[in-house]
Amino acid sequence: MASGSTTDHTLAAEPAITPDLVASHGLKPDEYQRILKLVGRVPSFTELGIFSAMWNEHCSYKSSRLHLKGLPTSAPWVIQGPGENAGVIDIGDGDACVFKMESHNHPSFIEPYQGATTGVGGILRDVFTMGARPIACLNLLRFGAPDHWKTRQLVSGVVAGIGGYGNSFGVPTVGGSVGFHSRYDGNILVNAMAVGIAKTDEIFYAKATGIGNPIVYLGSKTGRDGIHGATMASAAFEADADEKRPTVQVGDPFAEKLLLEATLELMRSGSVIAIQDMGAAGLTSSAVEMGAKGDLGIELDLDKVPCREPGMTAYEMMLSESQERMLMVLKPGMEAVAQAIFVKWGLDFAVIGKTTDSLRFVIKHGGVVKADLPIKELGDEAPLYDRPHVPTPKQAVLNAAQIQPPLSTGDALLKLLGSPDLCSKRWVWEQYDHIISGNVVQRPGGDAAVVRVGNGPKGLAMCTDVTPRYCEADPFEGGKQAVAESWRNLTAVGATPLALTDNLNFGNPEKPEYMGQLVGCIQGIGAAVLALDFPIVSGNVSLYNETQGKGILPTPSIGGVGLIADVALAATLAFKQDGDAILLIGTTLGWLGQSTYLAEICGREEGAPPPVDLALERKTGDFVRGLILQGTATAVHDLSDGGLAVAVAEMAMAGQLGARLTLASSVPAHGFWFGEDQARYIVTCRADAVAHVKAVGQAQGVEITALGSVGGKDLLLGDEAPISLEALKFAHERWLPSYMAQVS
Repeated sequence: MASGSTTDHTLAAEPAITPDLVASHGLKPDEYQRILKLVGRVPSFTELGIFSAMWNEHCSYKSSRLHLKGLPTSAPWVIQGPGENAGVIDIGDGDACVFKMESHNHPSFIEPYQGATTGVGGILRDVFTMGARPIACLNLLRFGAPDHWKTRQLVSGVVAGIGGYGNSFGVPTVGGSVGFHSRYDGNILVNAMAVGIAKTDEIFYAKATGIGNPIVYLGSKTGRDGIHGATMASAAFEADADEKRPTVQVGDPFAEKLLLEATLELMRSGSVIAIQDMGAAGLTSSAVEMGAKGDLGIELDLDKVPCREPGMTAYEMMLSESQERMLMVLKPGMEAVAQAIFVKWGLDFAVIGKTTDSLRFVIKHGGVVKADLPIKELGDEAPLYDRPHVPTPKQAVLNAAQIQPPLSTGDALLKLLGSPDLCSKRWVWEQYDHIISGNVVQRPGGDAAVVRVGNGPKGLAMCTDVTPRYCEADPFEGGKQAVAESWRNLTAVGATPLALTDNLNFGNPEKPEYMGQLVGCIQGIGAAVLALDFPIVSGNVSLYNETQGKGILPTPSIGGVGLIADVALAATLAFKQDGDAILLIGTTLGWLGQSTYLAEICGREEGAPPPVDLALERKTGDFVRGLILQGTATAVHDLSDGGLAVAVAEMAMAGQLGARLTLASSVPAHGFWFGEDQARYIVTCRADAVAHVKAVGQAQGVEITALGSVGGKDLLLGDEAPISLEALKFAHERWLPSYMAQVS
């Protein structure tokens, strides 16, 4: 259709394009002027919706693309980096690991069960769209203050939603992270991660090829749920969260299980050229991305789209985010084969369009052209902003000697173990099926989950990590620490860290201080990724996470994946036997700035976070991994939130064995036991192996301190009174079940 024509693009029933209508679609005046210039005319209502979907922050990354370009994404084992449905790495023997993390923050605040459910469903589709069978799910959750009136309801709904979808779909949920802070009161975080396995020569991509090839709609029918879901995800909350409930999708895990099996069977048939999940922005985004990546045009006839509601308009069909749907480009002549597979699985199948050489995105409905747009500009040339940003002011370094401990070491430990962030999350993960498939070697509760690949012996380790209070105090160091923490957790089970996915959750990028947090964290992540040879292969950015002008804590979630050659060698954190020596690996300075001890025991959130020496992280991690794979280490646990005392208590509770430790430092006691210095692990070994371990550590430049030994049923920390295992467990296990049992 000729540029400049309007009569065939707009029906009388469609609303006039006004400044208010443009604004309601999340488009700023300058962006609308850009649209006018690109299209050469006033867009139709459907076209306005398409631009709104493609140019919102959630889909276009218009505030972050500039900075994300600097992240290291390649390595010899990386098959596919960012830009596809999920990242892909080579794990040997012709096998590939496919994984990604994404957010469903705003939907989960509005409707916690369905928001979390569809977050899990969406990330699973991203993985099996690449041709992989999902083997595990993880998550990272952040809720508001426990005493906020809505927190308990949100925890209940989100956990039920994650379990409801994953359990019904049949994939184990093997790990995650749960935290609480008042800065999430009006904007919780629900980040979902999925991991799958495929053959390296059977990976499928979204790039369409060939002229005149059929475009096929697969899966469930299209409804009116989720319309403008991506746009809503790119807007800050004010006081209207409940009004946005219709933008939340509704998930059906049983339909998705059918979609998985049908999709993998169709891929095996040799019929598929390109495939794209209908996620954010639904049919619009999936079609545009396939065409734009292949330098092709796309033509769709919406009369052929399977709909579950009568009278749906072109605008509604293009923006619907109904779940369990896929879009494919098929090889010519394979339509009947493909249709037979999907009919067998009880799913909708419809040829709804074709590829063209026009580089146009053409939508027809009822015999009328509802949209005719340049496809490359939609997919590749969304606005790109270099937003003003200011660095976060540095905070003062807090010396442990400057902090007067208000409690004894024992009382502080018990309080920390029972605090919302450090208490046992058993109440959460016991609602998830974490053993289905029979390949889960290490379940939730440790440093990282371990899942066997097929019949083994190799396995994948996986975890999710971030320390938001570090990121707010110093975004660069916080970004480094999030990656280093993932590195340590994978190392602590004996895995070689291979690659990561991220989910960057931040406030309003139009505010320089929040944009500064994003930029600083990205730079810190990039520095750590480069130093640790731990590339980013996929990810997601979630901005505008704020309510009534107040942003969340900057939360760059990191999902790490590592490889262990033989799962029989994987380490756990549980003490194993009386008499084992307890060794502290790494240097302790007693860093309490931004520590959990400072926040929970002293009631203060201040100070600079602990610095991260990346060369030391790598050296120490390689040393610890060597001890595990040689069979020298009998238990391993990395040190993070709560420091040394909390780590040892967790090892004691897991193994049901006590320990006696000495205060082996000139650092003040509260700094020694609760400081959060980085690049540290607790390792146990047989008493007769200590000399060997120390000698090897000295040769490699790794500091090792003998702390004591495993034994008995009490934990003794220096000269403190002994704490029984029963008291530790009572403190650790009590808080969350008691909290969730209360009536709101």
